[in-house]
Amino acid sequence: MAKKIFIAAIDKNSGKSTTSIALMHLAMKKYERVGYIKPFGGQTVLFRRRVVDKDTALMAQVFGLTKDLKYMSPVVLTPETTHKVVDGDISPADLQERIVRACAELEKKCDFIIVEGSGHPGVGSVMQISNAHVARLLNAPVLLVTGGGLGNVVDRLSMIKLLFEKEEVDLRAILVNRLIPEKRERSLDYLRRALKDEKFRVIGGFDYQPILANPTLRRISGILGLPLHGNNREIQRIIYKVQVGAASTHRVMELLQEPSLIIVTSSRDELLVTLAHLYQMPNYRPMIVGLVISGASPIDFITQQILDKSKIPYMRAEKMITTDLYQIINRDVSKIIADDSEKLDLIRKLAEESFDFDVIDELFSV
Repeated sequence: MAKKIFIAAIDKNSGKSTTSIALMHLAMKKYERVGYIKPFGGQTVLFRRRVVDKDTALMAQVFGLTKDLKYMSPVVLTPETTHKVVDGDISPADLQERIVRACAELEKKCDFIIVEGSGHPGVGSVMQISNAHVARLLNAPVLLVTGGGLGNVVDRLSMIKLLFEKEEVDLRAILVNRLIPEKRERSLDYLRRALKDEKFRVIGGFDYQPILANPTLRRISGILGLPLHGNNREIQRIIYKVQVGAASTHRVMELLQEPSLIIVTSSRDELLVTLAHLYQMPNYRPMIVGLVISGASPIDFITQQILDKSKIPYMRAEKMITTDLYQIINRDVSKIIADDSEKLDLIRKLAEESFDFDVIDELFSV
């Protein structure tokens, strides 16, 4: 019988996928046969001629699990799925059976299985496959990922616990992510004391890491649908700040204090030329990740030659204005993809430093 651990989250974007990657990495150091399943998901990609949840594709690529891909994403949702369930065209029992059957096949092959939920524990309720309900169907004890803080975590837990209790789900531990490093022990101490009467354990997860929350040039190129010109070897560079080049050229230079993506209109020849020159200087190059050049006006011929010669990475958004670009980029929550080697390496390193896998493994063995 395979050991299972259901990774749920107090809310979306709490670090559930990052935690799953970390635990998969650590589990593979201890167990010979480790599996992964995302029971249902609606953010899909075409991978190996299958439509699967994008987290499933990520895990399959990173950890070499492609041979079990047909079991790893048993229910793929479309925008119409919920309506079809309510209309009676799709049976909730059929969705549940697909999930249970897929997990059972993985259990035949694995010693340890990570089950990654979707969103918060109630997601999927309209289809009768909420995370909490699936955890019960799979008889998988839950590790609940939360953010840092005290009042917010305890308040949210008071509601989420009711759903787990209703489903008779075994909540074994909460894993607290995004802790401020200098406040880590204090935050965990307060949470443990506030939750001292609960049956579950409070475990420390990742400290807050901007590098994991911030997008790469590849990510921005993807969400904007724009090709990257210039130095393509920089496509995995991580962006710490998005800066609008609306101020004077001198002021924009003063504001370059951390690796930045700069949005510049095509008519700002002086600024474009200056940034192209700065990109070639060792003191400034680390601060300039790349440019997004907005506006319908053509770039001046000489300016274009200087940009090309400098090899500064840039995207040309001729049909978009600066304000729209800034809003699109800032609305995006960066999700890790298989090509984000720098982020994945960091997750593995931090997992070995921050997680006591033996404690987690023993806790979920009972």
